[in-house]
Formats: sequence, C-alpha cells, structure tokens
Amino acid sequence: MNRTLIGWIVLALVLLALPLALPNVYYYDVAIRIAINACVAIGLNLLIGYTGQISLGHAGFFGIGAYTSAILTAHFDWVPAGALLAGATAAGLLAFLVARPILKLKGHYLAMATLGLGMILTIIFVNEAAWTGGPDGMPVGAFQLFGWEIAGERSWYWVVACLLLVVTWLALNLINAPAGRALQAIRGSEVAARVVGVDAAAFKVRVFVLSAVLASAMGSLSAHYVGFVTPSVAGFFHSIELVTMVIVGGMASVFGSILGAVILTMLPQLLSAFEGWETVVFGVILMVTMIFLPKGLVPTLRLRFSRGES
Repeated sequence: MNRTLIGWIVLALVLLALPLALPNVYYYDVAIRIAINACVAIGLNLLIGYTGQISLGHAGFFGIGAYTSAILTAHFDWVPAGALLAGATAAGLLAFLVARPILKLKGHYLAMATLGLGMILTIIFVNEAAWTGGPDGMPVGAFQLFGWEIAGERSWYWVVACLLLVVTWLALNLINAPAGRALQAIRGSEVAARVVGVDAAAFKVRVFVLSAVLASAMGSLSAHYVGFVTPSVAGFFHSIELVTMVIVGGMASVFGSILGAVILTMLPQLLSAFEGWETVVFGVILMVTMIFLPKGLVPTLRLRFSRGES
C-alpha cells in the first residue's frame, strides 16, 4: 500500500471521526468552510504547485459560481443543481478564453494578469446591482437535489466531506497519471517538457480550466450554504487567502492544500479579537513561510521524516 493511498484513508477516517469531536454547530460551520476552501485550494495547487502557473485572481471564479447560482435561482427560478452546472460551465468557458493569452505570460506578468481578471469580475459584481444586489450582496436559497433539501450544518458537513474525499482522490490520481507528470515537467522546465513532446500550452489551459471549474462549483455550494453572497467572495483578499493556503500547506502537495485550508480558515476565528489585522497576519505568515519553509509545511515535514528514516 503506497503512501498516497494511506494518506487518503487517514483523511477519510479523520472526516468520519471528526463529528464526534464537534460540540456544536459553530464548529460544524468552521469544518464546512475548511472543506470548501480545501477543495478550491487543491484545484489551485494543481495550477500553482504542480504546473508552476501563478493566479492571483482565482476568487473571481469562485464568485462566478456563487453569483450564477444566486441569480439563476432568484431571478429565473432555476433548480440549484442546474445553476451550479451553469456557473461551472461559465467559469470554464471564461477560463478557456483567457487562458491562452494569459498563460503566455510568466512570473509577475502572469500574476498581474490574473489579478486584473479577478478585479474586473469584482467590479462587475458590484456595479450590476439590479442583478447582484451591488455592494450589499443578495440572498441565496437552499440547495435542493432531487427534492431533498440540504438543511443544517450536520447535513452540509457530510456533503462537503464527501466532496473533499472525491476531489482529493481525483487530484491524487491525476498527479500519478501521465498528465500529472506532464504538468510537473512543465513546472520544472517548459522548454525541456516541449522537447520531450509535451504540449505545454494545451496542458496549462486544461489545468487552468479545471481549477476554475472546481472553484466555481465550490463557490455555488458556499453561496447556498451561507444563504447570502457579496462581492467580497471574488475579491483580492479572498484570492490571496487561497494562494496562502497553497503556499503554507505546501506547493505540489494535495494534502498540503488541505492543511493550508485548515490553518488559514481557522486563523480568522482565532484573530477575531484583532479585527482588521487579518491581512497583516496573512502577509506575515506568507513571508515567514517563504523564508523558512519555502516548500510549505507538508513537503518540509515529509522531507525531514524521510531523512530521519534513512
């Protein structure tokens, strides 16, 4: 049994046992938000960590899913599942259209381009007040599937826990497949990857679209869970938060994405007494991690344990 499968089984056992340690709905709420953020961070890690492409506007795709679900269910009486699929399709199409020109850029140019995309989407959500409610946001109805309404934190916990297991399993299989090795080859050296026959442009577009679709789907579920959506879900701070999860937990590490989501989702709860300082703390954590743990927590710990075994 390889370490990847062992890690997935441990994750499944933790998710199964966790409700026994959650005393009330507040802790269920934190766990649900962690699972949602973890799914988005896994998709983003495929783009940043495994492929080496920076995105500072990924919360924009999260916002597309949230607002598509909100608008279609509120204004057009769509069923939530259909609205979720529509949002994911819209995010995927937008990602596909902008991927080729954006992903031709490298380094900080790529970062600025994705940042601009996220800012444009945020401005749209703020200004189209007739549809989105403007800066004040808009309510979102409950999520229903085949007549079953997901109600209450305990029900939502099992839904997002199962989704996290599925997303983790799919990401691990993708990484161990030839496509995953191609993505890692692009991160190592795009020129060398092309020499051995890897279509770097096509693979970068695919992983960008995949991460955008995943972010949009989780944005839809988050909107239905919270019952309200505001433009902040697509804002710059949310994008930085997602990137910080990837970097702190560990780039090119699926389980690192989950750990990063745990830390960064719980941190605002711990810093509630210092309202307004979350951005500063996130910046300090990012800076310290890049200096002392450049590979992130999980890869660093794995390396140290493997050295200890040898």
